[in-house]
Amino acid sequence: MKFKDIPGHDEVKRLLRSMVDNRKIPHALLLEGPQGVGKLAMARAMAQYIHCTDRQSDGEPCGRCPSCIQHQAFNHIDTHYVYPVVKLDRMTTAPVSADFATEWHEFLEISPFADYDRWVGSMDKKNARAVIYVTESAALLHVLNLTTHGSEYRVVILWLPEKMNEESANKLLKIIEEPFEDTIFIMTSDNPAEILPTVYSRLQRVSMKRLPDNVLATFLEQHYGVSADDAASIARLARGSVTEAERMLDTRDERHEFLDMFMQLMRLAYQRKVRELREWGNTLAGWGRERELKFYEYCQRMIRENFVSNFGVGELVYLNREEAAFSVNFARFINERNVERIISVMDNAMIDIAGNANGKIVNLDTAIKIILLLKQ
Repeated sequence: MKFKDIPGHDEVKRLLRSMVDNRKIPHALLLEGPQGVGKLAMARAMAQYIHCTDRQSDGEPCGRCPSCIQHQAFNHIDTHYVYPVVKLDRMTTAPVSADFATEWHEFLEISPFADYDRWVGSMDKKNARAVIYVTESAALLHVLNLTTHGSEYRVVILWLPEKMNEESANKLLKIIEEPFEDTIFIMTSDNPAEILPTVYSRLQRVSMKRLPDNVLATFLEQHYGVSADDAASIARLARGSVTEAERMLDTRDERHEFLDMFMQLMRLAYQRKVRELREWGNTLAGWGRERELKFYEYCQRMIRENFVSNFGVGELVYLNREEAAFSVNFARFINERNVERIISVMDNAMIDIAGNANGKIVNLDTAIKIILLLKQ
């Protein structure tokens, strides 16, 4: 990973390069900021820059020396990753990161900007909660007591320290308070407020902000071949997160289908066509419970965005081109008298569907209530 592979954050890149070039690297560094803005990628780029034996004049690792090649293959012997993992049913003891090394390398190949949900899903256990267990601290101490293998510094990249349980965090605190001279911790956090305060207070912190829309849009155009208009729309909706933008690219067909069903619902409800609404509800029920729930979440977002669009402040509205085209004429029907009630109706529909109620009945009941609310 090179710094140039990460969009934006020019000031952060300059700061990290300066730390390395001037040999003033803190022994425990935290990159903190919103999810999906490139913090883990930045930690990887810094680690490669630290170990590179032929740093370039443009402030990049060379990409050709043995250390760079090892970094690119995720097998640099003096770079260690710590990340939250899941205890699988077959495991008799709490796992450590190394137990999922193969999955981790595959994950970073697919998701270099670190989509947490994708990572948890890759560990093959539904509804699991990923944690950094206390066993990780013991394994890490064992590694740190070994000598480095040809590098001046050993680098530990710790992804999401807020996922450490308290016992693990307290053991890490002891390592930070009595640091190994040749070891550098680079941590990245989405929710620094959840880090154990005694650990957080001992970290040198660097903030990484959300990416500007134009920077993210350019990245999408260059890396995904997205048209300029679509890239701009996705970047705005993703609110500066590369991982959220990638999710939106993955689900473009589904979002188009959701918009089509939303438009049908609102048009048929406005026209009071109950028979057609019954057919609409039957079609929606045929999607299955999980997709029905996602659809109603989408509907709630559309209702909120249409309400906000009535204020005439475009930068506050997050709609793609197709959604915005429909909202030009639809938004006036969403007002202060009905916006909360429509959202509440959809909340109740989601509760009923999650509770295994008959989807056809729930969807028709929801549609009839919307008929009444649209006239308010």
